[in-house]
Amino acid sequence: MLTLFHHPLVASCRFVRLVFGEFGEELALIEEKPWVRRKEFLSLNPAGSLPVLLAEGDAAIVGATVIAEYLDETRGAIKRERRLFAENPFARAEARRLVDWYLGKTDAEVTKHLARERAFKPMMPREQGGGSPDAQAIRVARANLKPHMKYTNWLAGTRDWLAGETLSYADLAAAGSLSVLDYLGEIDWSDYPAARDWYVRIKSRPSFRPLLADRVSGLPPVSHYADLDF
Repeated sequence: MLTLFHHPLVASCRFVRLVFGEFGEELALIEEKPWVRRKEFLSLNPAGSLPVLLAEGDAAIVGATVIAEYLDETRGAIKRERRLFAENPFARAEARRLVDWYLGKTDAEVTKHLARERAFKPMMPREQGGGSPDAQAIRVARANLKPHMKYTNWLAGTRDWLAGETLSYADLAAAGSLSVLDYLGEIDWSDYPAARDWYVRIKSRPSFRPLLADRVSGLPPVSHYADLDF
């Protein structure tokens, strides 16, 4: 069994967990608090970032997109209709673009800031950046969320899945990022009906069930978080 160093409120970690779930593979989880910078963890990834996959032969594979490519090469290519990359190179390019959008742009402008201010800082020692949430950072992130949700609503309303005709890494990357925000109660889904319908489909998949069981100490999820019909 492979091992993932992760945190439940890091979008890229959720993405990797969803990929494993779609491939039907078990995954051992080790929760890592990246601000602690444990020596043992830094020996695997000197950058101290998540996620890190301890793969066959205890080889460390670092970063969500790198892990996703590794899994496609070692698992996805033999899954045929369940592969999370399309055979068409242009469709693969679109999926990669959206993975970068949600794990890069959305995370940088919205998700990681709300997770840090609302979830991480209260449990971090002051010398490691902990303390009271920054109200201005929260306001900016919430303002940034609106165009990302409008774009997701447009994608979901004009395509079968976010990147095209089939479920792909793009959907799982979006679900990884938006599910963190959903846990925190930051999304008013009634404003984005197409995105809500897409999220209900993703949320109802077996691969999503472990994420619905996630709980962060001192910060319970919004009341509808685990509901499949909300």
